[in-house]
Amino acid sequence: MPDLRFVNIYEQQRRNIRLTILIMIVFILFFTLLGYGFDFFYFGNDPLGLVGESYGFPVATFFALIFSSIFATYGLQSGAKAVLSSAGAFPVPESNPKYQTLRNVVEEMKIASGLPMPKVYIIPDHDPNAFATGKNPDNSYIAVTEGLLEKLNREELQAVVAHEMSHIKNYDIRLMTIIAALVGAIALLSDFAIRGMRFGGLSGGRKRSSRGGGSGGPIVIILFVIWIIGVILAPILSRLLAMAVSRRREYLADASGAELTRNPLALAEALEKIEKAAEPTKSIKRGSAHLCIVNPLGLKVNEREGSFADLFATHPPISKRILALKSMAYQQL
Repeated sequence: MPDLRFVNIYEQQRRNIRLTILIMIVFILFFTLLGYGFDFFYFGNDPLGLVGESYGFPVATFFALIFSSIFATYGLQSGAKAVLSSAGAFPVPESNPKYQTLRNVVEEMKIASGLPMPKVYIIPDHDPNAFATGKNPDNSYIAVTEGLLEKLNREELQAVVAHEMSHIKNYDIRLMTIIAALVGAIALLSDFAIRGMRFGGLSGGRKRSSRGGGSGGPIVIILFVIWIIGVILAPILSRLLAMAVSRRREYLADASGAELTRNPLALAEALEKIEKAAEPTKSIKRGSAHLCIVNPLGLKVNEREGSFADLFATHPPISKRILALKSMAYQQL
């Protein structure tokens, strides 16, 4: 059973901001390491002089550092719009009465939370789901699917919106949005590096070794193996990081959202309805799955327990989340 004891909201915000900065630094270091590997193994250049002399300017290392810094900044500033665009989301039309209830509910939860009004988007997908994204509460977005509006009543919709407002208030959105952007970049660059291996990755190492009188050969091979393992595992590890971040924050957002509405049963009932809709949310891409209130991919691992599920699930089991919410409402199961 998750621990839903009081969590200091300001400490949670500070922790999320620190973790966001740390993840961006690690991302930049990884890209720089990848660039160093290209210099080392493909161009025969050892910028740090690990096994011999350095030859020329470390072009790949330099461009990897610049690119990763620019991309990390872009992910922070514009990652939310990229996520919304990838889901095909569009702003709620002001004049369409079909979405008036949604606009009213978001306005109510904005007042209850004391936050600025987030921009509201619709995802054209019949599977019920929702997510929040953005840089901070002043630049935040809530996106819900058409299916969510069709399947939930007003109280349940309010509970889901309150859950997403909690992600905004806790600064979860900044952390999870930057992770979504960086996971995609890491996967792209890792794939590029693997494809580039067909051009003879060790040739640079052999060239350097011959210039150094044959020394460092075994070291070059060991470094090459470590680098290759890092390139292959990086996309997997980055996705695992995204999943772990999402799992830890869903319970807190459930509890914080229930606190806003004073109605934990409404969120429990909303999750039960969402759980019964077995279809995956096709509009939401894999790299953004950790942003959603429930797993949009339809993966059965998200409903299992144990170490394997804890490692590979994007969300905690819905059954456990419902149990926690009903416990908050002192319901007899």
